[in-house]
Amino acid sequence: MMTDLYTRFVANVLFPLQEKVKHHDTVRVRREMESSQWWSRERIDALQLERLKRLLRDAGSHVPYYRELFAGLGFNPEGVRSVEDLQGLPFLTKAIIREHSDEMRADDAVGLARMNTGGSSGEPLIFFIGTERVTHDVAAKWRATRWWDVDIGDREVVVWGSPIELGTQDKVRMLRDRIMRTELLSAFEMSDARVDEFIARIRAARPKMLFGYPSAISHIAARAEKHDVRVDDLGVKVVFVTSERLYDHQRETIERVFGCPVANGYGGRDAGFIAHQCPAGSMHITAEDIVVEIVDPEGRVLPAGESGEIVVTHLASRGYPFIRYRTGDIGVISDVPCACGRGLPVLSEIQGRSTDFVVAMDGTVLHGLSLIYILRDIPAVKAFKVIQESVEHTRVQIVAGADFSSQDEDQIVGGLRRRLGAAVRVDVDRVERIPAERSGKFRYIVSHVGSGAHGHQERGCAAADR
Repeated sequence: MMTDLYTRFVANVLFPLQEKVKHHDTVRVRREMESSQWWSRERIDALQLERLKRLLRDAGSHVPYYRELFAGLGFNPEGVRSVEDLQGLPFLTKAIIREHSDEMRADDAVGLARMNTGGSSGEPLIFFIGTERVTHDVAAKWRATRWWDVDIGDREVVVWGSPIELGTQDKVRMLRDRIMRTELLSAFEMSDARVDEFIARIRAARPKMLFGYPSAISHIAARAEKHDVRVDDLGVKVVFVTSERLYDHQRETIERVFGCPVANGYGGRDAGFIAHQCPAGSMHITAEDIVVEIVDPEGRVLPAGESGEIVVTHLASRGYPFIRYRTGDIGVISDVPCACGRGLPVLSEIQGRSTDFVVAMDGTVLHGLSLIYILRDIPAVKAFKVIQESVEHTRVQIVAGADFSSQDEDQIVGGLRRRLGAAVRVDVDRVERIPAERSGKFRYIVSHVGSGAHGHQERGCAAADR
């Protein structure tokens, strides 16, 4: 791996020191992963089974929800002989986590962090993750970054929109980003003037890598190309994309304009970093940490090559176990090994939920997640769908909890008007359920307003957050 002296200092000294202060054993885990990725599939499967048995034993002993579940089913973790024995357990869903949130915690867990997700699904979810889980997720992402001859400390521009990132731009965070040579651009606002500013900042930064939503980065690329602004002469080695389904036309645009490959990533705050693309083109599952099952609508596990819902068991989630968690995404596991030589299994196809761009009254193009985050953080909203009928009128369908109040409705209306324009009419309609589209897919941001290249282009979200 070719790196400069400063990058090596950050990757080998500063970042490990930061992780140590956080009590994360990230360096060791990443090194182990960089070794195990080259193991045979059989050896990786054996490691996976060993870690699965340990997780199930701990869950049965220390997690009230699973202790009661195992007792009711007569399920004995000591009797597990293969990963297929997971099929003796029911699926974990968002509804179950909401109903049993406290019982999902291990009784000896320490340092659990509260997380809030549900961006693309329209169903806000509160859950907790522990130090082990964070450590393994960071290590998995770090390993995948290094596949592309870049490392922590290389110049990076991040095109992102989560308030977890944008809301913490205090002096400490800004200093850390400066040290790590990371610059954050908000993907929530994508007006022409703003995108022109992004292009100028990317040119000034001359990053080795970009990271962000494929829809946002492809929009930036298309704008640069339209105005004959070169960005293929900056030395960008790779563009990492995640959180949405990557479409072929987006990949082609980004690769053509930036003059470098696109590396796709799939995962989420709830399910973990599930798969990353290697330079040979395969989406490798992080099999040391994650068991992936593909199931049909009746919940039956499907063989390799067949399409179904992606179900995940995170083997580093001891403090708040995710066992057979239904992601709601659709995918296919391949039984063909990758040409890169890694023994990690491959997701040959990933589909997902939809997010669209919306258009404010002043013409500003906004990422659909900018509206999703307003709704997902209101606990009394159980599910929602935003329909932009015109630039002057937006409807919000909500499934309201018993504690939903007029203040919650005011928060929705006010939040959307801050994004879309003070004069926008926002109607909040309470419904019993949010119906699926005729295609059978759910869409939680639907805009009937033409927005140039974004129009009515469907974007399936793979639900991964940075």
